[in-house]
Amino acid sequence: MKVIHLNKNESELIKKAINSNREAQHVLYEKYASKMLSVCRYYISDIQKAEEAMLNGFFKVFKNLKQFKNEGSFEGWIRRIMVRESISYIRQEKHIEFPTEVVEPNKGYNDTVNSQIEVAHLQQLIDALPEGYKMVFVMYAIEGYKHAEIATLLDISEGTSKSQIYKARQILQQQIKTLNHSNYGTN
Repeated sequence: MKVIHLNKNESELIKKAINSNREAQHVLYEKYASKMLSVCRYYISDIQKAEEAMLNGFFKVFKNLKQFKNEGSFEGWIRRIMVRESISYIRQEKHIEFPTEVVEPNKGYNDTVNSQIEVAHLQQLIDALPEGYKMVFVMYAIEGYKHAEIATLLDISEGTSKSQIYKARQILQQQIKTLNHSNYGTN
């Protein structure tokens, strides 16, 4: 079996992968799998289910590779597929609730929580959020989607997206304050 070296030009690997070259596909998979599993994990708490969504996402990546036009980041293109696949996976697994009560996004919002919280613990706090809050929070705060994009992808209004962010931040801030208070005796 011929080995493709990792230092090959990514564009060359993509061209080979488009032509169903399994070695090139494997190299691209190996290069991005761990990052894309992390993306899926943001949305899906169970690691096995996140891995399943990632694998389905890579299937779509290789199936639609001809659509990548070498404009922008290949990693970003894959990431968008993984986000959509994660959302699709969650929709298949359960109905997602997006409470529609409107909340004034800036009213009473405080973005100055200080914490020595570890990333793994923060992921647990995010995982504990109600599914709708979690999905919108991850898309907005971690992935960098705009409210209009979130609304389109999730088929909700921009106001609902803003409301979900506000509520998710409130819950997370309260959990972090409680955690800091219990761990460090501070507010």
